[in-house]
Amino acid sequence: MDLSVIIAGREEEFFQKTIENVLENSRGNTEVIAICDGNWPDPPIQDHPRVTIVHHTESIGQRAAVNEGARISKSKYIMKLDAHCAVSEGFDVQLMNVCKRRNWTIIPVLYNLHAFQWVCSKCGKEYYQADRPDTCCDVEEFTKRIIWKPRRKRKTVSWRFDKDLHFQYWHDHQKRPEAQGQLIETMCNIGAAWFIHREQFFKQDCLDEAHGSYGQMGVEISCKAWLSGGKLLTCKDAWAGHMFRSNGNFSFPYPISGNDQERAKQYSIDFWRGNKWSKQKYPLRYLVERFWPVNGWTQEDLDKLPCKLR
Repeated sequence: MDLSVIIAGREEEFFQKTIENVLENSRGNTEVIAICDGNWPDPPIQDHPRVTIVHHTESIGQRAAVNEGARISKSKYIMKLDAHCAVSEGFDVQLMNVCKRRNWTIIPVLYNLHAFQWVCSKCGKEYYQADRPDTCCDVEEFTKRIIWKPRRKRKTVSWRFDKDLHFQYWHDHQKRPEAQGQLIETMCNIGAAWFIHREQFFKQDCLDEAHGSYGQMGVEISCKAWLSGGKLLTCKDAWAGHMFRSNGNFSFPYPISGNDQERAKQYSIDFWRGNKWSKQKYPLRYLVERFWPVNGWTQEDLDKLPCKLR
């Protein structure tokens, strides 16, 4: 295989749908490595000659699951994809075509994914994806209508992080002259979909499991790309649609610890602001200055960063 799409999911309702979408839209020699992290999905993942399934009875966390998928893969490239995503037709060929250098990490354009609607069984009124409505027309019966299309008006090509290394969207950057091509530099990414040479992934020490399960993944991938001497690039010829669980009480299907997320954030701040990665060629200041001015950073914030590695 040329590309392994690694999908790690825990209690993911749309795991199979995501896999189907990847297989339907791939145009190259591409496989899927599905890591079922702590459960068997419902609906189940179907057997397919291009799908390898790994199951853990106890969750090992998203970072560890992606690292495991990379070890299983024998492909030239790997792509990490969340288990509630859609991709564009020929996404794999487009990403492979633009990844000209081994130390490049490529991000597809990101859309919000309109995954489903709730439909009242009596009047047919539809509700945008969220928790199941309590009632409509004095009945409590609803069906889930699958949409699975990107929301074209919710498009992102540029991302950043602030002085606290908190991931942020960066719509102002999308208007800059340097962000008008088909392959553009971006400071950060959300962590839901990214593409890299498999050997480079190992050279960059894979995903650092000391962060915890998944927090700060986009910042980690971004810092490793830029501070090792490579680049993080958005490819506008390919896209991924990501289902965001942010409408009302619609959230993760398993418990998320705020303490775990805070530990990941503090670890990330200490690690990257302290220039503690043994593989980095440049200090964090190099990355911030490359995209300066950066929203969420003042000149005073920048001046606090060391100019050189220890």
